[in-house]
Amino acid sequence: MDFSDRLLDAWYKGHPALALLGPLESLYRRVAERKRAAFLAGQADTYRPPVPLVVVGNITVGGTGKTPLILWLIEHCRARGLRVGVVSRGYGAKPPQLPWRVTAEQGAEQVGDEPLLIVQRSGVPLVIDPDRSRAVRALLEVDKLDLILSDDGLQHYRLARDLELVLIDAARGLGNRRCLPAGPLREPAERLQSVDAVLCNGAAFDSNDGYGMQLRPTALVNVRSGDRVGLGHFLPEQAVHAVAGIGNPQRFFKTLEALNWRPIPHAFADHAVYSAEALNFTPHLPLLMTEKDAVKCRAFAAADWWYLAVDAVPSEAFVAWFDVQLARLLPNRF
Repeated sequence: MDFSDRLLDAWYKGHPALALLGPLESLYRRVAERKRAAFLAGQADTYRPPVPLVVVGNITVGGTGKTPLILWLIEHCRARGLRVGVVSRGYGAKPPQLPWRVTAEQGAEQVGDEPLLIVQRSGVPLVIDPDRSRAVRALLEVDKLDLILSDDGLQHYRLARDLELVLIDAARGLGNRRCLPAGPLREPAERLQSVDAVLCNGAAFDSNDGYGMQLRPTALVNVRSGDRVGLGHFLPEQAVHAVAGIGNPQRFFKTLEALNWRPIPHAFADHAVYSAEALNFTPHLPLLMTEKDAVKCRAFAAADWWYLAVDAVPSEAFVAWFDVQLARLLPNRF
């Protein structure tokens, strides 16, 4: 277990040493609160797009299921006749210039794993730039859109937003409910009271904490060839090497266990860079990974490497609520 894993473990399970970080947490909290206060007071240099913008973010460090939800939102909006675009920071990306438009044939090392996954799955217009306001402008210069989704960016207050959707991992929750570096929160827990909707990834039902949302496995996809097969491709109790370089690798491993396979877990850091040598495990078994990992491994994948395709399934109540919001934001389209 490396330092980041130990820190995550402390945030979510508790550790007395975190009390020593109290002064740094207080400083971080004050900065976060002042930043938001300036935004609310109209004192920040904020750009408001000419079309509605929906932020899909979180207040915790680590993965909460934003990418699957964004893919669901893209398809849901398209089914209602809306033209959708996406902006993203492009974590770890090294494009030739910024802002940068992501296309399906580009590499994850150039544009980032999550933006590439979104484009390859949906073909949506997507621009990356740490300055999301600049990314929105670049997107609208080329595409005529009805709605823009911001992949993360809840704390990017230079970009005005019409709707804030926040995801929480239902199993881990808010951990010790403390802000960085003493806890996993990017903003105080009270921030959830001001967002438009909270979705709990992994929750089967709606609750006072938020709308339920689950990730439903749909197929196995061969990393090298792209061939898609049913989940029955592997028999029950099949042993597999399981690779996950996401914010919460345990969620992926538990999903494989729920499918009655026997994963040998190999957890990597979020946004990890892979090589054939790093994934050369013994004994030789089929290798399963997340789709986010697969976009970085196609160039050197072996024939028995697969990724598990999953789809976000938000609750019916959230779907109905979101349709009401779309009608409010785009009255001329409904």
